Amino acid sequence: MVGQDHAVRLDGVTKVYGTGDGAVTALRGVSLQLRRGRFTAVMGPSGSGKSTFLHCAAGLDRPTSGSVRLGETELSKLKEKALTVLRRDRIGFIFQAYNLVPSLSVLDNITLPLRFAGRGADAAWLREIVGRVGLDQHLQRRPAQLSGGQQQRVAVARALVSRPEVVFADEPTGALDMRTGAEVLELLRRLVDEFGQTVVMVTHDPVAAAHAHSVLFLADGRFVEEMPSPTPEQVAARMTTLGEW
Repeated sequence: MVGQDHAVRLDGVTKVYGTGDGAVTALRGVSLQLRRGRFTAVMGPSGSGKSTFLHCAAGLDRPTSGSVRLGETELSKLKEKALTVLRRDRIGFIFQAYNLVPSLSVLDNITLPLRFAGRGADAAWLREIVGRVGLDQHLQRRPAQLSGGQQQRVAVARALVSRPEVVFADEPTGALDMRTGAEVLELLRRLVDEFGQTVVMVTHDPVAAAHAHSVLFLADGRFVEEMPSPTPEQVAARMTTLGEW
């Protein structure tokens, strides 16, 4: 596993949507460090700020105040073009809806970020990740010819193809049945344990969260607790009392 320095760091991050009486504060002075080579789950009630946190941490949205760093790079200081390049080259994304291109083969979907960057794939690394996600026999198929679990595996491989520093996953098993979802979560955990990949996952599912090394709980725009080595039962119990912090 790689060193335990931070992969992502937030300092005093606040995010406010709207102005005046209609302003909504989604994050309230969030400060935390996400360590490299760890699988971290983020949980909280609806409206707690989970999606806003992910978007700010991943450079998809800019905070109203405070700073976000990927490694030692301060995201708020980057112009939009530089931020786009950083997201493409140093961050991987896995979303609930897969976001695959229907007209492209599995192989072309996986390598799409590299094509956008004008780069060729590292053949050895491509073989490695395709093998890890179990898509060796499906590279020439189209997404519509795959099961939901297989499509999500394509999304996982696509997120890894550029060797990102961090993979952000937004409800990656929300569209999958329980068994298939468990397979995808086990795959993410193996990528962390065996490759030293850093994964940050937003989820509402205690069973999904239990695959992580630790769970961060959000309430009213603030992180209120970290639970190491979580079990589904512990996570579910904490979620029922999260509004009482």
